[in-house]
Amino acid sequence: AATGAAATGAAATGAAATGAAATGATATGAAATGAAATGAAALARWSLSPAQTAATEAALAYLNAPPTHKPSARRRFLLWAVTGAGKTEMIFPLIESCLARGGRALIATPRRDVVLELDPRIRKAFPEAGVVTLYGGSEQRWEQGEITLATTHQLFRFREGFDLVVVDEIDAFPYHGDPMLHYAAENVRSPSGAHVLLSATPPAALRMEARFGRLAHVRVPVRFHRHPLPVPTLLRIPPVHKLLKQQSLPRSLVAALRQSLDRGAQLFVFVQHIRNVEPLAAMLRSRFPGVAIEGTSSQDPERARKVQQFRERTIRLLVTTTILERGVTVPKSDVFILDADGKLFDEASLIQMAGRAGRSKDDPAGRAYFCASARTRAQQSAIAQIRSMNRMAKRKGYLIGNERKEGDKVNAFKR
Repeated sequence: AATGAAATGAAATGAAATGAAATGATATGAAATGAAATGAAALARWSLSPAQTAATEAALAYLNAPPTHKPSARRRFLLWAVTGAGKTEMIFPLIESCLARGGRALIATPRRDVVLELDPRIRKAFPEAGVVTLYGGSEQRWEQGEITLATTHQLFRFREGFDLVVVDEIDAFPYHGDPMLHYAAENVRSPSGAHVLLSATPPAALRMEARFGRLAHVRVPVRFHRHPLPVPTLLRIPPVHKLLKQQSLPRSLVAALRQSLDRGAQLFVFVQHIRNVEPLAAMLRSRFPGVAIEGTSSQDPERARKVQQFRERTIRLLVTTTILERGVTVPKSDVFILDADGKLFDEASLIQMAGRAGRSKDDPAGRAYFCASARTRAQQSAIAQIRSMNRMAKRKGYLIGNERKEGDKVNAFKR
């Protein structure tokens, strides 16, 4: 996938860019211009990787550059980072810069569980700041703070109240495809404020804007542990409904599952339909006696408990749906996506599900399998995007053992 008008290192694009810095009006070197210039020294306390540092410098350069349009104009920056890149750590310096200028920051995400997970991390990172956390049923509904964490549905409560608006998982339900939530997100920004959009799988419309230079952006092509993303293997097997009808698993699938279990991995097994979760889990239990196997979905009241037991390795194999395609990190995981040719599994879903593998620095390779009776454009596009990110990470010297040497020439523009 092409990345807009220009990018260097993990640097962003916009009207113009030089060195590893991003653009808004103009940015020079790795330092931003404007009210608050933030260089490498100021970023050091966040212990970012080289790719994270370059991306953060790019975003700061854009946010701190003097506006080139009237204050009410939309100012947006896309942070396109692979799954497991550490997006949360990259927004900390952006929040710090906003607070240093006396501004207020909002971090919005479609899912309540992400808000609850972010709360202690934000409070630890910014102990002196007032932090308000908003979601359905929260107790801080009438409080104000320098930093607000909220589900996207809570954005209707505000108007022009924030100088920095970070919207996480812009491609996720319910934010993606809901024009009212997009309208609410636009309205919470102050006239001189800016949006930072976070995603591992940006919607096609945003990718096109970035490609043609209409959206300032940066790509982060490598995870925090600086190893390549696992490239999914295509495994040809019959559809799940046939497997359940015949009560038989293909030898190729059984062999791959056994290899993952034998190497001590935790196994995600994704299916399209909730109705297939328990029948498949039962069939797997009979095929792998002695292995703790469970199933869960959005309709399972015990989902939180099972996910926790999966993290703790009490459960070794978890059959599930796209409810766990994002936001769940389990060390040393392998991923099996059954019916990977199904209509419910688009390119973004496949990338997100495959992205559960290889997230741990102790097991960065991981394994991911697209299990299907046919290859689809979505599968091919997902693999192509993963390989593209790996190539970019290698080219930029972000992979361990492939670091860019001082003095290496960096091309300022990539088209």
